[in-house]
Amino acid sequence: MPVTANIVRYSAPGRVNLIGEHTDYNAGFALPIALPDRTVAVFHPADADTLMVRSDRAGQPVRIPLTTQPGDVSGWAAYVAGVVWALRRAGHRVPGGTLLISGGVEMGAGLASSAALECAVLGAILGAGGPPLDRMAQAHLARHAENDYVGAPTGLLDQLAILYAEPGRAQLIDFRDLSTTSVRFDPDAHGAALLLINSHAPHRHAGGEYAARRTSCERAAAALGVSSLRDVEDRGVGALDAVPEATDRRRARHILTENRRVLDTVRALKRFRLDEVGALLTESHASMRDDFEITTEHLDLIADTAVRAGALGARMTGGGFGGCVIALVAAADVGTVTAAVRSATRRAGHPDPTISRTYSGRGAGG
Repeated sequence: MPVTANIVRYSAPGRVNLIGEHTDYNAGFALPIALPDRTVAVFHPADADTLMVRSDRAGQPVRIPLTTQPGDVSGWAAYVAGVVWALRRAGHRVPGGTLLISGGVEMGAGLASSAALECAVLGAILGAGGPPLDRMAQAHLARHAENDYVGAPTGLLDQLAILYAEPGRAQLIDFRDLSTTSVRFDPDAHGAALLLINSHAPHRHAGGEYAARRTSCERAAAALGVSSLRDVEDRGVGALDAVPEATDRRRARHILTENRRVLDTVRALKRFRLDEVGALLTESHASMRDDFEITTEHLDLIADTAVRAGALGARMTGGGFGGCVIALVAAADVGTVTAAVRSATRRAGHPDPTISRTYSGRGAGG
């Protein structure tokens, strides 16, 4: 982590999850890539007992005492304060000073902007003389900040995706043992493109719905007498007949079938079968819509329109209830799909989406 004149610069990308939604806290599989857009943290350490944080997206700076505790700081700065708190709670020294944040990862779009901020801040602080921590230790600290300081009950997907990312690669994450396997993902080399379609419907875990989905999965696992739904993966969806509550059965069915889709996607990518990958993306969206119930009519419209216009497949990406859709599209059909999605959303009275061709970028670093 480069240090020049006692100044540390560190950045971290957002992420897109190609497939594998809500599987992380169920000890399942996911297949994310890092985005080219990055959040940058520039740290000017000083002999001080506070951290002054400024963001190019906020009007006023926020002063964070190094002794901060959960509940002291709210809003975007809570993620910074959470990193400070998590480091100190783990016994690590945190210097004071000034931290300047500039961000290319859009907030509220379901692209892991909060985890990008956490990982960028963590890397900058560690680069100012902190202990050498491996990527797994950093991922756990960042999640600790988000779960226990901010209060968001997320899994490790975002942090691992950001810290382990490689250009031109997706990362197959097995959340049972937290192992990562690099998988080639370069649709451009095979005459295709990955479109990122930002609906501009704010990504919100509305009314605690994210936590409700997690609790539902935990109830289903308890009804089956296992510690996680991963433990019944080899028994298939028929095992879910023993779950007494219908909603919990549907939630669990999404997890089991989504895990299968992740592994099938990896196999298809290894054979360069992008048509199969596209079909799996579309199946995933249907499962999130019907079984997990985390999509919206707006997102459904975008995904369905993209497929009808010729996309190989499309799905919502992220925790749900807003945010972005990804579409895998033959390069020759990019213009047609883009125009169809814009037209459909406009007719429905939704905001004009931002549609960009994206690719897998590098992970967090100086």
